[in-house]
This record gives sequence, C-alpha cells and structure tokens, in this order.
Amino acid sequence: MVAKKPSATVEHETAYAYRGDELVEDLRILTRVFRAFYPCINAFRSCKPLVQVDSTHLYEKYKGALLVAVSQDGNGNIVPLAFAIVEGETADAWHFFLSHLRTHVVNRDGVGLISDRHEYNISAVGYFRTIREFNMHYERYCERGVAYKQWLDNIPRSQYALAYDERHHWGHMTTNLVEYINRVLKGAHKLLVTAFVKATFYKLNVLFTRKRAEAEARISAGHLFSEYATEKIQFNQMASGNISINLFDRQNEVFKVREMSSGLEFAVNLRLRHCDCGEFQVDRIPCPHVFACCANQRLD
Repeated sequence: MVAKKPSATVEHETAYAYRGDELVEDLRILTRVFRAFYPCINAFRSCKPLVQVDSTHLYEKYKGALLVAVSQDGNGNIVPLAFAIVEGETADAWHFFLSHLRTHVVNRDGVGLISDRHEYNISAVGYFRTIREFNMHYERYCERGVAYKQWLDNIPRSQYALAYDERHHWGHMTTNLVEYINRVLKGAHKLLVTAFVKATFYKLNVLFTRKRAEAEARISAGHLFSEYATEKIQFNQMASGNISINLFDRQNEVFKVREMSSGLEFAVNLRLRHCDCGEFQVDRIPCPHVFACCANQRLD
C-alpha cells in the first residue's frame, strides 16, 4: 500500500505461525491492519470535531471484523477517515484501532467520539435539545420501571443526551454515518484482505473525485455556499418572518422572541450563541429565532 501510495498510513500486527505445537520459522500471520489514506486525513481538518466509530463482520474465507471511523463536514457530507481489519471486536483490537486513529488522523484535542453502545432505548430521550424537554421525557421513560431508570442513571448524561452534551456531539447521537459507509462497502465484505483494501481505496477515490468536481463546479459558478447551506438559510429566513421581537437588550445582545403561530417565547443570546430552543448551541447552526434577531438588527 505504501509503495503504491506513499502518503497512505498503514500499521499492522502479526502473530507467530505454528504447525501443531511446532513454531514455523520465517512465517508470520497477519492479525490486524490499520489504514488511512492521505485525502481522508487531510479532509478531517475541515470536518466537525466529531468522530463516529463502528464495526461490521467480515465473511467468507477470513472471518473477523472491519472497524471504521468517519466524520462529517459543515455541509453534511460524510467523510471516511480510517479502516482496520481485526480479529474481532475485542478490547485489544479496539485499542489498536483507536490508538492509531488518534496518532495519525485525529491528532488534535477536543474531538467528540461516538460509538455504538448496542442499546437502542437511549435514543428515546437522547435527542431532546433542552433540559426541560429531556426531563419531561426522562420521567415518562422511568415510569416503565425501576430497571429503566437505573440503566439510564448509570450512564453519564453528557454521553447520551444532547441537552447535556457539553458541546461535543454537534447534534449527533448515533453512529448512523458509519452505518452508511458500511452499506456502501457491503459487497466488499466477502473479499479477501488484499482485494478488500483495494475495493475501499477505489471507492474512496471515486468519492473524493466526485466531491472535488462538485466543489469546483460550485466555485466556478460563483456559489460560495453549498446547496445544503443555502437552502438551510433560505428556509430559516422564511421562518423568521413569523417571529416577532418582543424585547431587546442591545448592550448584552439578548432578545426575547415570540413565534406567531405557536405563541411560544424564546430567549436568544447572540453573544453566547444560545437559544432556548436548543438548536443554536447543539447543532452550531443558526435557528429561525436567531435569524429573526439578526434581521431585526440588520446583522449578517
């Protein structure tokens, strides 16, 4: 891999080979291999400080597991970061993968890591962005029984609830991004190791080539925003027309706004980038209430 693509990062581990109880000299068995291609490593510099990791089984001749790490850029594009073929989902295998991921790809601090706890009940309360909403649904969930409450209370809320995420999750609570990549690679899971590595390389090459062409087309056409970001802004600007500004503290950049349709009121703090709806501080993307405040003060 390194000979073909010198910029690639590859780490591997091997084990001794035995025939019965006898050690076979000059022969080693591949047990684990980590790989990350330079375009993926370079792309992470422009991604959210968030990584999702997950695994999937390998089939046919060589059993084992594929470990995958992905991230997401500001336009919602999924960015594969690194892969590892290991003997299975063991603690040692995960340590091998995550330590090399930290060394070669995610080499900055303050990055959130999301993994699959193999428990789906947590999604019932995890996605609520405000403490009030979380508490309301938390109480309903605990009504199912003491076991549910004990299970939830044993996990730090910062690990599964957006309302308590300490600004680490960027609006993500599951490993859905990795599941998408696993579906893309589904047909390759039955290949031998070398063929599987080639398959991922060529699929990533096609992906990055297409994304580069799309970006160059937008730049040449004079579009400084992606279609996703532009549509998001236009939607929120339309929505902000149905929001009235009831109170404004110019010195502290604090607003109180009211939704005309629902009658609900929200406090917006532009200086702290905070809105009572929870979207501004969790997703890091302005919500309709923020757009209404900016429009009121003619702020870009």
